[in-house]
Amino acid sequence: MTKRTVTFNCEDSLHMKAIAVLIQKASAFRSSIWLTRGDRRANAKSLLGVMSLGIENGMQVEITAEGPDEEKALDEVAGYLTSPQF
Repeated sequence: MTKRTVTFNCEDSLHMKAIAVLIQKASAFRSSIWLTRGDRRANAKSLLGVMSLGIENGMQVEITAEGPDEEKALDEVAGYLTSPQF
């Protein structure tokens, strides 16, 4: 299991699109990927779960990945959250 804390960096006008692309990226991996903000945790492959975290620009998010491709998954999701590209 690997973990990393990153700061979400996305303009408010692109926020929902960024979340949708995040779900697609996370779903491409076999590993389980979780996002944690404060005391709330959500499956990074679940749109409703991620939306329920209420992540906004500038917030810190902990990413946890566990599985056969956890390192690559963590790098991809962390990189995307810090610099979303569509």
